[in-house]
Amino acid sequence: MTDRAGPGTAGSLPRRGLLAAALAAPLASPGLARAQAGPGAATGTAAGAAQGADWPNQAIRYINPYPPGGSTDTLSRLWCQKMTEVTGQQFVVENRGGSGGDIGVEAVARSRPDGLTVGLGGIASHAISPTLKASLPFDPAKDFTFATGLWKLPNLLVVNNDLPVRTVPELIALLKANPGKYSYGSAGPGTTLHLSGAMLGQLAGLDIQHVPYRGAAPAMIDLIAGRVQFMLDNIPGAIAQARQGKVRALAVTSAKRSPVAPELPSLAEFLPGFDIVSWTCLIAPAGLPPAMVARMNALSKRALESEDLKRSYFEQGAETWWATPEEVAAYRVQQYERLRPLIIASGAQQG
Repeated sequence: MTDRAGPGTAGSLPRRGLLAAALAAPLASPGLARAQAGPGAATGTAAGAAQGADWPNQAIRYINPYPPGGSTDTLSRLWCQKMTEVTGQQFVVENRGGSGGDIGVEAVARSRPDGLTVGLGGIASHAISPTLKASLPFDPAKDFTFATGLWKLPNLLVVNNDLPVRTVPELIALLKANPGKYSYGSAGPGTTLHLSGAMLGQLAGLDIQHVPYRGAAPAMIDLIAGRVQFMLDNIPGAIAQARQGKVRALAVTSAKRSPVAPELPSLAEFLPGFDIVSWTCLIAPAGLPPAMVARMNALSKRALESEDLKRSYFEQGAETWWATPEEVAAYRVQQYERLRPLIIASGAQQG
């Protein structure tokens, strides 16, 4: 999934070492945790509880809060295509990009809670933005029903071919021996690409420079050209560049190795506690009837566990991720609490 792009200027990574312990154990966030009551908040009579058990009985609008053409769009359309097959109703993708995803996510939150509008939520809108931005046009906990997980994909640590390293320990040793000399590119402040680099600097105790770009593509161009020395890019784009020999892949950012590139170690094998993945979930406005939420989850489970969708996701560098509504809601809170101190220490906060 392509992260939000944003402007910025290069700067050194501040407060090294501040988060090594914090990353291993989530911090308390009473406000958001208390607000997160879970999906299907509506209550009522037995008749009300059964409302939506026949979902979907007409076409469904799926809002993707990012522009068409990227991996997020591809993965969304693959899921919608499979859901159309599973349910017999059309799932129509509507791309509503802008403001780093806020416009599309707000559109989901403000839609009628009738199950006819759903959309894409995830790490950017529901775990990073609440800390990154001074204000949001939606409440990431109260304004949504979390219906199911959709997919997860790690970032890939890649280096310029001229950098004299072939393993993570060699890279860390080079960076430690040359404080402030080397830089990494990202798709913008507060993206998972930036935060992966920030986490690397924090856990390894490195003095490295962050160079934000307006998207991952220009950052990759500069990495290949040697204007930045390494990058932690979403795996779909980065693995293609590595397999073409344009950059050298060293590791993935997930806690475990990725089945997409099982030959590559995870950064956690060298830096315990390292774990950042781009994850997404199916969101709908708050207040959907519980029976409807249960139906959404069950049908999505059928889609996500189908072998053809798993294979299609694998080809895009992603893994299907089915989870119950309660699991998604709890995971969102855990991710918010875990990433909040990293975002603050990285200096990426806006406003």
